[in-house]
Amino acid sequence: MKFGVVVFPGSNCDQDAVDTLTLMGQPVMKLWHKDHDLQGCDFIILPGGFAHGDYLRTGAIARFSPIMNEVIAHANRGGYLMGICNGFQVLAEARLVPGVLLRNISQKYVCKNIYLKPQSSSVLLTAGLDQDRAFKIPIAHGDGRYYTDADTLKQLNDNDQVIFRYCDETGAITDSANPNGSLDNIAGVSNATKNVFGLMPHPERAADPLLGNMDGRIILDQLLSSVLV
Repeated sequence: MKFGVVVFPGSNCDQDAVDTLTLMGQPVMKLWHKDHDLQGCDFIILPGGFAHGDYLRTGAIARFSPIMNEVIAHANRGGYLMGICNGFQVLAEARLVPGVLLRNISQKYVCKNIYLKPQSSSVLLTAGLDQDRAFKIPIAHGDGRYYTDADTLKQLNDNDQVIFRYCDETGAITDSANPNGSLDNIAGVSNATKNVFGLMPHPERAADPLLGNMDGRIILDQLLSSVLV
């Protein structure tokens, strides 16, 4: 399994993803947004940051970068693709996952540790996680409020596509634990075929013992154990 991390102008979490995967012993390389070749990468990651300055809408310009033609084709073939924070916004703009990411209800940028509760038992990222556990993971975004229409929300729930919800440290999914006003406390979703998934929190920022938090490493270990079988 070879990982590729796409770098857009304004990406600032690409190196975090590379360092974390390297720490976990995985082959990984950066892919420039103007490339037309995924260079043999099996698993593509769209990292956090402010791609193209987040002009127009978050992810709206990045969605049209040349490499996205290859990324979309890869996903349509069933290839693995994950978007984190700004990467999730790019996935939504490219219609690779349902829904949109709106301005935080507070109208403020939020950067802090929050808690997540795994929801899906069938998406690779969460299938083997303890669904009663609250995972402490950092967020850092101004446009993280997940929204979709009622019919799509029902489809997401019926098809087990909600991968994480915001919760408190006890695992209770409450309004007060929702950091951005996301619909139904949703912090991440997958596509219908469950090979593409996006989430606003940053597990790659909680995967090194030097940072004092390894909850993100648990999530990423679950991912690797699923895709490397």
